[in-house]
Amino acid sequence: MMKKLFLQAFTGLALLASAMAFANEVHIDVKAPIKMTDKASLQRGAKIFVNYCLNCHSANYMRYNRLQDIGLTDKEIKENLLFAGEKVGETMRISMNPKDAKKWFGAAPPDLSVEVRARGADWVYAYLRSFYKDESRPTGWNNLVFDKVAMPHVLYELQGVQLLDHETHTLKLDKAGKLNPQEYDQFVGDLTNFLAFMAEPAKQSRLWIGVVVLLFLAVLFFLVKKIKAEYWKDIR
Repeated sequence: MMKKLFLQAFTGLALLASAMAFANEVHIDVKAPIKMTDKASLQRGAKIFVNYCLNCHSANYMRYNRLQDIGLTDKEIKENLLFAGEKVGETMRISMNPKDAKKWFGAAPPDLSVEVRARGADWVYAYLRSFYKDESRPTGWNNLVFDKVAMPHVLYELQGVQLLDHETHTLKLDKAGKLNPQEYDQFVGDLTNFLAFMAEPAKQSRLWIGVVVLLFLAVLFFLVKKIKAEYWKDIR
């Protein structure tokens, strides 16, 4: 029993140390433009996700009909986001076999429905902006936030080609893409916003319910206080 507890404690400390080392190694100096009330941004992000991410990355904890929460109707979902005979009530699955993906990329692409909860919105936003050309990598790309990443830069035609300045450890744009830097930042900002929504699709409802409950408790406290004062007035 003691041995089991010791192993659990040792494993926990090892994981904590690993997480602290990772946090110290990667410095995120950007803030993701997360705004769950911006339905236009969320709808753009959903379109970007389906067109650029859903070929390799699944979102198995997200159903298409949850997109009604960001202002889309079933008809709009069917016409604009379903391309392979999926149904509105189905989850966002992919047909790629994880074993094949691991053989092709060296690692199976992660499910993105909880990626923001696992790494944080700022990390995801910085990651999408930090790819650079690296001929030493199998894909020809690397990432300043995720060193030796297996994923190729699928958005390079939009962002352009960045190079790493090894002296300053900063990125500079070597070849422009279809979008200018401000447009690309908005593009991946919308995508990150949608990924944050997928991670907690009920967050806005939960916050609203919390506000309603607090208002109810405030009114109830006022009424109880008035009743108490009226009751003790007669007793005194």
